[in-house]
Amino acid sequence: MNLQDWHNLFHLSWPDFWAWLEKAGRLRQARFGPRVSLCVIINARSGGCSEDCAFCSQAAASRAEVPRYPLLPVEQMVEAARAAQAQGAARFSLVTSGRGVASSKDREALLRTVAAIREATPIRVCASLGLADRAFLAELKAAGLYRFHHNLETSASFFPQICTTHTYKDRLATIEAARAAGLRVCAGGIFGLGESVAQRQEMARTLQDLEVDAIPLNFLHPLPGTRLADRPLLAPLEALKIIVTFRLMFPDRTIIICGGRLPTLRSLAPLIFAAGANALMTGDYLTTKGRLPQEDRQMLTDLDLEVTTDG
Repeated sequence: MNLQDWHNLFHLSWPDFWAWLEKAGRLRQARFGPRVSLCVIINARSGGCSEDCAFCSQAAASRAEVPRYPLLPVEQMVEAARAAQAQGAARFSLVTSGRGVASSKDREALLRTVAAIREATPIRVCASLGLADRAFLAELKAAGLYRFHHNLETSASFFPQICTTHTYKDRLATIEAARAAGLRVCAGGIFGLGESVAQRQEMARTLQDLEVDAIPLNFLHPLPGTRLADRPLLAPLEALKIIVTFRLMFPDRTIIICGGRLPTLRSLAPLIFAAGANALMTGDYLTTKGRLPQEDRQMLTDLDLEVTTDG
C-alpha cells in the first residue's frame, strides 16, 4: 500500500470500508486459517523508570499511582508461566520497567528465569527488557528465549514528541542486535498518540525494513498522571482500519492486538480477526487490568476460531 492508499482508507465510511476489511480477512485466513494464538505478560519489575515516554504510567515524570518493586523472584515468574500455559497461551513474556537491565544480578536472574520456565513448561518465553546489547541477547537466546519484544512505539519523525531520554536509533539498534543474536523479534507500536496517517505508514515501512517476525498493535489508553492523559481515545472504526492497513502490508506476519483494545474497540472488538489480527494479548497488562483469558477464549469459540500454541 502506498501513502495515498493509506489516506484513502482512513477516510472511508463503513460501507466502503467493508471491502478492505474483507480483503484483509482473506489474507489472514489464507496464511493462518482459523488459528489464533494468545500471549500473556508479567510485570516482572515495576515502576522507577528513568525514561520519559509520554504514554507510560511508569515514566519518570508520571504522576500515576503504580506498583513499585524490584525484579520478581524466579519461582514466582515460573509459576505465572505455568498458569499462562494452563490458560492456553502460546507465549509468556517477561517485562521490566526501565531503560534496560543494567545490573549483573538482574541479568543473571532473568537468564535463570528463562531457563527455569523452559524446563517447567512448553510455553514459548519472550522478554521485553528495554534497550539491550547483543551479548546479553545472545545469552538470553542460549537460555531458551524465543522472542525479544521491543516496540518502535511510533515513527522516527514523531518519536521526539513522545520520548526524549533515548533516541529512535537506540531502539533500532536494540532490534538489530536481537536479530544478530539469532532471536525472533516482536516490534510494533502504539496508536492514538497524535501521530498522522503518514507517520503510521512511516513506522510500518520501518518495520518492513527491519523484517520483524511479529507486530503488536496497541491503542492509547490515556491514563491519569501521564503526559497524554487528556488525549481522546481513537474511534473504534479507526482502530480497525489500522489493523487492516498492517495486515495488507504484512500478509504473512503475526499481528497481535495488545494494549488499549477494550476501551478503544468496545463493541467492535470481535472484528479484529476479520480485520487481519491472528494473535491476542490476554490477561492483565503492566499497570492496568485486561480481559480474563477465559473470556477471550469464549469470544474465539463464538467466532468459530481455534486457540493455537503455534507461532
